[in-house]
Amino acid sequence: MKPFSPAEALNKAAAYCTLCERCTSEVSKKLTTWGVSPTEQQRIIDRLQEEGFINEERYCRAFVNDKIRFNRWGKVKITAALYEKRLPREYIAQAIEEIDEEVYMHTLRDLVATKQKELKGDDFATKQKIIRFAASRGFEHAKILQIIKCDSYEMDI
Repeated sequence: MKPFSPAEALNKAAAYCTLCERCTSEVSKKLTTWGVSPTEQQRIIDRLQEEGFINEERYCRAFVNDKIRFNRWGKVKITAALYEKRLPREYIAQAIEEIDEEVYMHTLRDLVATKQKELKGDDFATKQKIIRFAASRGFEHAKILQIIKCDSYEMDI
């Protein structure tokens, strides 16, 4: 595959950004695979940001919303994923802060209930598995215990 010209790469990157929200690191990776030089990548990314195709604050909000609603991830895992994409800390913190606590707790409650039905147990080992599962999804330990205790579990941890 031959490298794209700067104009072709810009058009193709703009089309790539219109499919869904993209951040700078995603666009940069894509441009690299298309054989665009680093200096030209920066020009293209700057232009896409000027024209509103890339907006990292908007990306953070969309990412957080999607990961809670569709992937049922917790704040810890979402934050780690956003840091991995090299997004500004203030945008990440703001997007995490905007999470509706009621929706967040409802998501965790559903996740715990589903896992409880799957494991079909009520002993200490089963509760530990549920806690580990919810923690692996990125939910905070205190919130997990809060849900488990609210659902009539007593835990001696």
